[in-house]
Amino acid sequence: MTGVTLQNAVKKYGDAQVIHDIDLSIDDGEFCVFVGPSGCGKSTLLRMIAGLEETTSGHISIGQRDVTHIDAAERGVAMVFQTYALYPHMTVEENMGFGLRMNGHPKAEIQEKVSEASRILKLDQYLKRKPKALSGGQRQRVAIGRAIVRGPEVFLFDEPLSNLDAELRVDMRVEIARLHKEIGATMIYVTHDQVEAMTLADKIVVLRAGRIEQVGSPMELYKNPDNKFVAGFIGSPSMNFLKGMVEEGGVRIPALGGLVVPTSVALPARGSEVYVGVRPQHIEVSEGASDVQLDIRERLGGVSYDYLIAPSGEKIVAETSDDEEIPEGTSVKVHFEPANAYFFDGKTEQRLR
Repeated sequence: MTGVTLQNAVKKYGDAQVIHDIDLSIDDGEFCVFVGPSGCGKSTLLRMIAGLEETTSGHISIGQRDVTHIDAAERGVAMVFQTYALYPHMTVEENMGFGLRMNGHPKAEIQEKVSEASRILKLDQYLKRKPKALSGGQRQRVAIGRAIVRGPEVFLFDEPLSNLDAELRVDMRVEIARLHKEIGATMIYVTHDQVEAMTLADKIVVLRAGRIEQVGSPMELYKNPDNKFVAGFIGSPSMNFLKGMVEEGGVRIPALGGLVVPTSVALPARGSEVYVGVRPQHIEVSEGASDVQLDIRERLGGVSYDYLIAPSGEKIVAETSDDEEIPEGTSVKVHFEPANAYFFDGKTEQRLR
């Protein structure tokens, strides 16, 4: 078994605590993605697993071994960084086999492992080239190949696609998904891009300020968020949040002309403030007298995104068909089915169920 377990993992820099009592279990062969905004601690947590950051307290296990205080080189992990960190004077073949050569592995074994890694990553025709003769995506594949030849128990990826352009990011995302399917190893992947998280992960760990907000499969987090932060972070474009007031029969939304949304969830006391969350695809827009105005429309070819502004200044994004012809600057009516609304406590921001 080569799963990863963290028990009450804490990281402090002096008096500043950046990772707070993390409890997490990653199963053998699972693709787990750490996601969250910049500064939330996801890369620090990954480096703690790798042994590149000392764990202040708590325990980290890989398989059946407690590796909390074991040197990084002996943990059985391989890490792929944002930067490719390739040796410019070495060929692709030499870069991929360098670690094995330094550890005294036989030449035939190195050649066999490099050959297998290059087959998996479709690098066969580039083995004799040097990094300067490769594209960004090819260099990143070489960096991944260097990790593969080590035969690690766990692969760690620290935002490996952040230096690539948009088209290459999509291509490499597919390559990494295919790699996981072929070799079946445990993989932990850090990103701030929730699209990468949704498309790659078996399990997503949403982090904020060094704490876990929620853990689950991509669709579990998308359909059943525990709080406003997770609901807003998972999904693109983000969920809309409108301020509402609890009253008899439901929640009144001032920004939508006092619309009352009926609900069967357990609401706080009458007069309490709550947030009503609605995803863009569930917002319907029609032309008509209203205080809500269509500000900007983005046409993407199959769908459009309408950016609406309420009198209160609250912004609403609606996903509409690309053939919609309501002019920008027009007053519009906004509608959504109550069954598609989420409700969050105005103070704690926890989901109301």
